[in-house]
Amino acid sequence: MNSFNKGALYVVATPIGNLDDLSRRAMDTLAQADLIAAEDTRHSVRLLDHIGVRVPLMSLHEHNETSRIERIRQALDDGQRVALISDAGTPLISDPGYRLVQALREADYTVIPIPGPSALITALSAAGLPTERFLFEGFLPAKSAGRRQRLSDVVELPVTLVLYESPHRIRQLLEDVETVFGERHLVVARELTKTFETFLQGTARSLLERMAEDADQMRGEFVVMMAPAPEKAHADVGQVDGDQLLSSLLDEGVGVKQSASVATRILGGRKSDWYQRAQQLKDDRPS
Repeated sequence: MNSFNKGALYVVATPIGNLDDLSRRAMDTLAQADLIAAEDTRHSVRLLDHIGVRVPLMSLHEHNETSRIERIRQALDDGQRVALISDAGTPLISDPGYRLVQALREADYTVIPIPGPSALITALSAAGLPTERFLFEGFLPAKSAGRRQRLSDVVELPVTLVLYESPHRIRQLLEDVETVFGERHLVVARELTKTFETFLQGTARSLLERMAEDADQMRGEFVVMMAPAPEKAHADVGQVDGDQLLSSLLDEGVGVKQSASVATRILGGRKSDWYQRAQQLKDDRPS
């Protein structure tokens, strides 16, 4: 790093499993940092020992991130170079760091990304699912009701869906996916870049059966990917069926906005078109 980069925050991606995936640039950045903000300092010490780096460490995790911002700002004001790392992969991607980076950007500090491993991109690159459009949902809520609601919100999207999940909740997640997505094709990646890296594919039910037969398939951190929903043919807003649906909803006291949302979900098309049509039907009614 050059001297003109002093007073900068470096967002450094670290390996998700295989330590050899740490880039030379990332290694040099960590070695030349004056301070490293790490999600778990005990975990990060092992990586730094592996590359022979001795730099002061400070914890920065979801519970103390806000309180650490001023300390890091002070370090940057003193011309120090600060590196931000998470336990594995790219910081901020389902890991701490967003509030820090946002605060520093708003205050015009220099923030420099050092790209590298990401479980999200690693899994997608080898899953055999469409990648031109995908939606990353990260970790879903811990409780089933919350998970099913989030899954229901995205079940009809014509994009590949990507989730993270931990080993102690993978079965519950797949059970909820089966309930909401039915026979949709899935690819589940586990232990990425490690010795027992595995990609499983099939329906949620078949994956659950595979895990029941082999408990080892429930070990490690998971990336769960779901094939896109089939594209729906756009409905003609002027169709009688659409008008009947909107009229029925309006008859039941459902508002124009909500009626448009229901019509979009059932018949496809653009929500704005259904909104205009619902409003027209409402306006045409005798007062």
